[in-house]
Amino acid sequence: QVQLVESGGGLVQPGGSLRLSCAASGFTLDDYAIGWFRQAPGKEREGVSCIRRRYGSTSYADSVKGRFTISRDNVKNMVYLQMNSLKPEDTAVYYCAASSFLTTCVMSKPMYDYWGQGTQVTVSS
Repeated sequence: QVQLVESGGGLVQPGGSLRLSCAASGFTLDDYAIGWFRQAPGKEREGVSCIRRRYGSTSYADSVKGRFTISRDNVKNMVYLQMNSLKPEDTAVYYCAASSFLTTCVMSKPMYDYWGQGTQVTVSS
């Protein structure tokens, strides 16, 4: 059974850091493109970052570029999102997703066929 489980969310002050984790079961993450998405209240779910399968090239939304870093641990079958210099506008539910057919890194929701349940990130003083 294919499953993605996110963890690591929480409450953090502006300027702080969090590391989100995405654990995969039922498949090998390195065979899939992995994306991180987020959805704030009343807003559409948007792409944050992605990492290409196997070769690991990455992409970031302009709003997080230079602050967030996506990485993969193939031994642990995990993907991470390191988030630094967090801002209140980063507050959202964060989701990881896997695409079985993307051969590149694209942050487009319809391209992803497996989704986790999400983890809440709140940036507030």
